[in-house]
Amino acid sequence: MIKIVKKIHGRINFIKLNVLPRYFIATPFLSSVYYLFLSPKFRREQHATLVGKVKHLKEMKNEEFNRFTLIRNIHRIEKGLLMKPRRKVFALDYIDETLTIFLNIWDEQKANTDKQYKWFSDVLAEYFSKSGEYELLYHHKKKFEATVNSNLSIIQKNINEKSIPYYRLPKDKPDLSYEQFFKLTRHRRSVRWFLNQKVPRELIDAAILAANQSPSACNRQPFQYRVIDDPVLRKEVADLPMGIRGYADNIPVLIVVVGNLSAYFDERDRHVIYVDASLANMTLMLALETLGLSSCAINWPDIESLEQKMKKVLGLSTYERPIMCLALGYPDPKGMVAYSEKRNLDDLRKYN
Repeated sequence: MIKIVKKIHGRINFIKLNVLPRYFIATPFLSSVYYLFLSPKFRREQHATLVGKVKHLKEMKNEEFNRFTLIRNIHRIEKGLLMKPRRKVFALDYIDETLTIFLNIWDEQKANTDKQYKWFSDVLAEYFSKSGEYELLYHHKKKFEATVNSNLSIIQKNINEKSIPYYRLPKDKPDLSYEQFFKLTRHRRSVRWFLNQKVPRELIDAAILAANQSPSACNRQPFQYRVIDDPVLRKEVADLPMGIRGYADNIPVLIVVVGNLSAYFDERDRHVIYVDASLANMTLMLALETLGLSSCAINWPDIESLEQKMKKVLGLSTYERPIMCLALGYPDPKGMVAYSEKRNLDDLRKYN
């Protein structure tokens, strides 16, 4: 009887997952009906996205204190400053919001240690100096100067360059040829066998600083690196990804890359956590190689039971989503790596 029930249950699941979908692809509405009633696969993403959006909007409405919005707006102002030709007046639709947040988060002590605060103040100072005569901007400029000008000498005492749009000069380009860079990309491979040797945190931080220079939509960097080097916690986290069985006990350090959906005010940007984090992660893996370390990118499939366990282990909020994991350490020269030949160029790209 139990076998019959299991067989029927299996048949129903097969039909639901492999037969019924073809009847719901004619329109986006029908696809929504399928995922509403027949499959819960996107419910966690929907929930996380909505929770992140509400947190973002609540901070803006109730507290007028959202650093992600400030970062985005300062970056928008930067783009206005570097445009050719530059408009005499721009950013009128969001300068009030930008200045309000800036004044609410301004902290003189933090401004001396956080380079991003200097960037905020430098870009706004440049904006107000180049935006011409406009009554609204005149009042905003006075507010800005009243708060910041008394502290600018402290902030810039040992920093000659302003954190504003600049010209990249050929003389500042690092002496690195394409051949050298390509050799590094060929040398980097997914390493699964590491030496039993402690990895200095300074090296990990150095690699993360390099990753920090990667492009990010509106410079928001909606992710965080959770570095796990405590042996007990590392083992607990290593038991979660499915792709590292067989070498999990060999990993000295694990990084869980966590995306933050509260960085956005709209659902349209929900995938940016994956794009921005991936751009940074590739830089991170190449930087590790220059420091004598190696890594292995570990896939993180969207499986509810694993997501819940990772959330509990790392104490994640609902709007925080694991994106991927990275194993890293000193490579064992006696451990092999996969050859993993890549696709032909003609298969990979198409012009126009």
